[in-house]
Amino acid sequence: MDSLTQAVLGAGISGAMLGRFHGRKALLAGALLASLPDMDVLIDYGDPISGMINHRGFSHSLFVLTGVAVLLTAALRRWRPSQEYGAGRLLATLCLILLTHPLLDAFTSYGTQLWWPLRPTPTSGSSIFIIDPFYTLPLLAGVLVAAIAGPGRRTRRALVCVLGASTIYLALSLAAKATVEQRASRILEQDGIQTVAMFSTPEPFNILLWRVVARTADDHYVELISSLLDSAPPERIVLPLNNALATELPPLPQLDGLRWFTDNWLRYDEIDGQLVVTDLRMGLGTGHYSFRFRIATRTEPGGTWETVTPAYWPGKRDMAALKATVRRIWQQSPPLPLTQWERQMTLPPASAPDS
Repeated sequence: MDSLTQAVLGAGISGAMLGRFHGRKALLAGALLASLPDMDVLIDYGDPISGMINHRGFSHSLFVLTGVAVLLTAALRRWRPSQEYGAGRLLATLCLILLTHPLLDAFTSYGTQLWWPLRPTPTSGSSIFIIDPFYTLPLLAGVLVAAIAGPGRRTRRALVCVLGASTIYLALSLAAKATVEQRASRILEQDGIQTVAMFSTPEPFNILLWRVVARTADDHYVELISSLLDSAPPERIVLPLNNALATELPPLPQLDGLRWFTDNWLRYDEIDGQLVVTDLRMGLGTGHYSFRFRIATRTEPGGTWETVTPAYWPGKRDMAALKATVRRIWQQSPPLPLTQWERQMTLPPASAPDS
């Protein structure tokens, strides 16, 4: 989740647990401590793919953060002990602040290495968008009230209530995800489309509108846009994965890492002699994916690929597409122009239309 959400979540937990003893200082300490795991963004891994797959790594490990909580508890009880509560309450507070950060991140589509140094596919619950005001704003309001009024009994109860409401919202996001995936599976099955894997993720700022990506056995994927408020079938488009392009590549460790990190939700495109790999999990959808990388080049069609140091493939922010997607939450007509957006996938950067 975004930094503001993580900070107010940590502040809310700290205020509810320790506000009685430390007042507003508990809110500030909770916000700062909850932001600690994201300091890994300051590490330079040499190229954007390596940076992507190592973010939310060791600093988001439940093992590491539990150890940090234990060490902090021991240090604080030794040098700044409080006579008003024991080590148990302090440890519980620090664990909740630190561990809820990666657990909340794991609800997004990015991928979080909860079990580092073990190497299962990073957890990607993909039931909540990285910025969701319906989750964040109640927490922010509760923390601001506590900061202004002081975390007294009533404000601490209010913090507990908004923390509970945020947890319920996460549960609702999982229910919405299951509903949309069941609907998508039923539609594809009725149309005779056999899928081997499915990934769904909410579109920006809500849990009502979803993008579903279904992989087929013939090296294609189906992308559907579906809102819980829809009364008609969702718009969809069938697109190639182009995995054959990747089989021609010399070994590239970064690509192997990206396949692991994304659970191989990847598409390949040759654009003017450049090989571009796209993470299909994040973004508005076709033509507007968030993470695309140039990984190889060749001088003539059918020639030999030469791998390069991965680099971001340039893209443009399309505010018109974002507005259309937000409007699509409650308005099914006109449908999103998926075919038109798809044309942007293979355009050179200089040819991409302005937003």
